[in-house]
Order: sequence, then structure tokens, then C-alpha cells
Amino acid sequence: MSSLPRRNPRALAVVLAAQLSASTAWAQQSSPPSTASPPPAESPAPAQAAPAEDAPALSPEEMEEIEKALGTDTSTRARPSGDTSPASPTATNDSGVTPLKLPNAISGGTNFLNLSFILDMALAAFSNKEPLQGGAHDPTQNGFNLQQLELSVGSVVDPYFRFDSNLVFSQFGVEIEEAYVTTLDLPANLQVRAGQFLTRFGRINATHPHAWDFVDQPFIMTRYFGAEGNRGLGVEGSWLTPLPWFVEVVGSATDARGEATARSFFGGDDERVLSPLDFQLTGAVKQFFPLSDDLSLLWGLSAATGPNATGYRNYTSIYGTDVYLKFRPITSQSAQQLVFQAEVLYRRRQAPEDVLSDWGGYAQTVWRFSNRWATGLRYEFGSAAKTQEGRVANDPLDPEWISDRQRITAELTFWPTEFSRLRLQAATDRVGWRASPDYSAFLALEVVTGAHGAHAF
Repeated sequence: MSSLPRRNPRALAVVLAAQLSASTAWAQQSSPPSTASPPPAESPAPAQAAPAEDAPALSPEEMEEIEKALGTDTSTRARPSGDTSPASPTATNDSGVTPLKLPNAISGGTNFLNLSFILDMALAAFSNKEPLQGGAHDPTQNGFNLQQLELSVGSVVDPYFRFDSNLVFSQFGVEIEEAYVTTLDLPANLQVRAGQFLTRFGRINATHPHAWDFVDQPFIMTRYFGAEGNRGLGVEGSWLTPLPWFVEVVGSATDARGEATARSFFGGDDERVLSPLDFQLTGAVKQFFPLSDDLSLLWGLSAATGPNATGYRNYTSIYGTDVYLKFRPITSQSAQQLVFQAEVLYRRRQAPEDVLSDWGGYAQTVWRFSNRWATGLRYEFGSAAKTQEGRVANDPLDPEWISDRQRITAELTFWPTEFSRLRLQAATDRVGWRASPDYSAFLALEVVTGAHGAHAF
């Protein structure tokens, strides 16, 4: 191997083509007549290897012969006329070596789509005939539950935009969960996306079920935003500040309608947009701190405000803070990691002749104790809505929610490979307005096929 750098790369390429062509010809001659393939088209006889100073330049025909010998598809390599970039089949790079042009799909061409299917299903058992599972992807009945079949499609459109979408198939129809474009080349660390998207309020709202550590979503998210999480048609801008540590500022304006996506705002009411005051406005600040090589912290502050359906110019405001602490000993050869995640939310709603307020949140920890195994524990809390005088309110959104609710969940996860996982989960739900606790157990399966990007930190 030490003599290779002193050889002319072009001469080596010609020898390689000659050897591969000879092997192909021998295989064709030795195969039975009934299966013999047509003889290859004539091509120039490969030259003998020569010293580096005497090696001839490769002609386009010789390059074509090499590509045929390597089994590449030259039909996908068409270049615009006049293109003399280094990716052109006959161009050379700085070292004088003629590079092989990669297919468009491999080289990240703009016409290539990243596609993936994600299947989530669960076998569920509940102690109560009416389980309080509010999430659209939660198991909701005894027996088998199809949580979702998600088709994720993404691609770079051109040097300025990227397109992403998530289509969700259920037993009863198809839903466009997200479909948006994101800018790629704005100045001053700015980025804009437009379309239908999950708002970046807090941490878990912007994620999909395959990124969750537990089978179901925290009930506080369902109660405040809806079964599908807070999303809507609109536009979002983000700015990565030039501060010495990572600080990102995010702001968006979206449609305030949607029973399953804007529950605390217009919700399912058929309200019209009469002015910019009828949009839901969301803002967030995300900060990241690398505490050490093994320990990192993400802390965020979020706020959302928009009109609600209780009266003219009545508004709802939701405030939240989230923390994500991750310990992973990368300085040693270990697959272990420990993650702590928590969110606390406070909601204030204007109602006829009163102002209602409530709060809630969750805290969870997940310990991945080996490459394939992890276990987790989650605690959730939600208070009853109260008036300004501190009395339990007659909440028009949740009239039965007259007391506190707490839920404790434990889970065990096994990854056969990185493309599948099995989860066993059990929970006790202490609902203040029910005589006895509710119990639930899930056995969930998730499989992923296709090209799917890494999850956000």
C-alpha cells in the first residue's frame, strides 16, 4: 500500500477498468447460452499501466468504461451543457484525479425525497371503562390500538428552501399533521418557515410520538392545546443570537382555530379572522449550556396568547418553562445515559365577568442502562381552574375537572435495533373527581423504515 501514492491515479484507474472488464468477459463466456447477456458495446482497449510521468489522460470513453465496470448508472449523470464544475464527469480536481460523479440521490441533489414510514401500535388494558386518555395518539381502549402510521417526506427544494411534511394515517382517514417550507440562506442567523407546523412552545409539543420516551403524551399538553398538540397554519421566525452561549429566539403567528390543536383559544368554534388580533402568537427562548463533556443543559421559556371563544375580545395566555438535563459519559466507552426532563405551564383565561387560572406540568427521568435497554419514570400534575377569588370555577372547557389530578407512569424499553423498539408501560391515575384511582398498562411496538432524520437534542 505504501507504493500507491507514487503511482499515477489515472493509470491505476485504467488498470482497474481492464481487470473488471476482463472478469466480466470471462463470466459472460462461461455462462450458458440461454442466460448469456448481450455483448458489451465496443470501447477502447484499456491501456497498460505506465509510470506516473508517462500516464495518458483519461478520455471520456475511458471514464465511461470505468463507470460501466463499477456498475454505476450513467443515465443519472447528465449535466447541463457548459457545466465545468468539479462534479462534471470529465473535470479534474486539484490533485489531477478525475472524480467519479455520484448519482443525484447520493450527492444530495434537490430532486431526491427522503421518505420514511413510522408505525406505532399498542395493546392496552384499562381498569376504568372510560379512561382519561386525551391524546390523539394515545391508546384509548382495551385491546389493540393503532396509534399512527406516519409518512414523513422531506427534501431540499433549491438553495433557498427545504420542504418537510408529516402525513398521519389512521383507521379512519388521513391527516396532514405538518407541511411547511423552511428557508436555508437568510442572513444574520435568521430562519423562517411557513405552512402548517407544530409550534415550538416548550419541549414536547414540537415532537412526534416516535420521539417520545413514553407511549402517551402528558395530559397537561392535551388539556391546554388539544389532542394533536398546538399547531396551525402560519409563519414562524427564529434567530440564533451571537451571544457566547447558544440562545435561540423563536416567534410565530398561527391560526387560533382547531378543537384538537388550539383548545384554549378559538378551538372548534367557527370564528373568522377579522384582524391580526385573531391570530395565536407564540414566543420562546431556548438556551443551551454545555456544563461539561458529559453533562449538558437545555432551558427554555415559552408564551402563547390568542383569542378564546367565551366572548368578544376575550383572550387566553399560556406561560411555560422547560428544562432538559442530559448526562452521557462520552469520555468513557459506555452506552449509558441519564436524562431528566420537565415542563411547568400556567394558563390564564378571560371569561365573562371573570378570569380563570390553572397550572400543571410533568417531570420525567429516563435511564438508558445499556445499548438496548432503558427504563423511565414520569410524574404529572394538573390543578382545577379557579376564579380570581380562589374558588373552583365552572370551567366551560372541562366542567368535570373540579379537583386536582395526578398520574405516575413507569416504563421499560427494549430496542432490537435502531429501527424498532418495544415498550412496556404501566400507570396509576389519581383523578380527584373519581372515587378510585384508574390503572392502565400498555405493550407498544414501533418500527421505522426509510430515511428519517435524527431527533432534535
